[in-house]
Amino acid sequence: MNNLFFKKAKKFITLKDVLNILNKSNKNNTNNNKLLDVNNIKEAKSNEITFFNNLNYEKDAKYCKASVCIVSENIIKYLNKNVTPIISKNPLIDFYKIVTIFYPESCFDNEKINISSKNNFLKKNIIIGDNSLIDKSAKIGNNTKIGNNVIIKSNVHIGKNCIIGSNVIIENSLLGDNVIIKSGTLIGQTGFGFNFEKKKRVKFPHIGRVIVENNVQIGSFCTIDRGSLTDTVIGEFTSIDNQVQIAHNVKIGNFCMIAAQSGIAGSTIIGNDVKIGGQTGISGHLSIGNNVKIGGKSGVIADIKDNQIVMGYPAKSIRDFLTDQK
Repeated sequence: MNNLFFKKAKKFITLKDVLNILNKSNKNNTNNNKLLDVNNIKEAKSNEITFFNNLNYEKDAKYCKASVCIVSENIIKYLNKNVTPIISKNPLIDFYKIVTIFYPESCFDNEKINISSKNNFLKKNIIIGDNSLIDKSAKIGNNTKIGNNVIIKSNVHIGKNCIIGSNVIIENSLLGDNVIIKSGTLIGQTGFGFNFEKKKRVKFPHIGRVIVENNVQIGSFCTIDRGSLTDTVIGEFTSIDNQVQIAHNVKIGNFCMIAAQSGIAGSTIIGNDVKIGGQTGISGHLSIGNNVKIGGKSGVIADIKDNQIVMGYPAKSIRDFLTDQK
């Protein structure tokens, strides 16, 4: 997936390697080409391996271009016939294992910081507060202001004219220009992705990034997790209130407004000009259309089409919600 931040431990593995790692046999498959990387089912290319365990991705499975796919037996019929399948009782956990072979450090947050000298940034008119630590690998644009007690770890690019509040921690992230991040926010850590196998927690590797586009504002004490296989993206001019949780792989469009104490679960896609009221919870793997308005304290558990106004739990049209209150 052309990862910029995590170095691969192996340049490639073969189908035979995969079968050995997963302790599986596959007598019908003679393809033993090199597998160069892992990827999600929608973006996977030839010579990559992916997984398929959820019919929400039926269309992506039909057009999948991966060489190999770890798949549940009951839904293998939806997978592109040109893809070599590996049948699994738990494709997600088996895929975890393959990702970890490629990227063994991606399951954890790296606390090591190779400290950069503040003098490196003087020519760019960059202001850095007291007790802030910036990794040597970080790139920071002109006229950016960084508060006190900030930690900027490895693999961070920050654009021009940004304002980073105090006690902020950023890692594995690309920030555009004119971004404002208020105090206490954490960006780019691993997400809440894991499963259980034989009474043992198996952590999902997170090899994605957080991409914050130009002119975004993020409030205090927010947490934005980096992607697992794809990037977490916050679109241009989006405004996020305090204490908002955005999980791995979430993609938020441009000019959105998200009020305080809302949470968006993993892999949900939100369109442009969406307004989300305070204390709203949105389930994972959903699609929220453009120009949608979601009332405060709503629970969204299904897709929402463009231009809808919804409220309640489960969230329904505002007309139906008000009728139910009578």
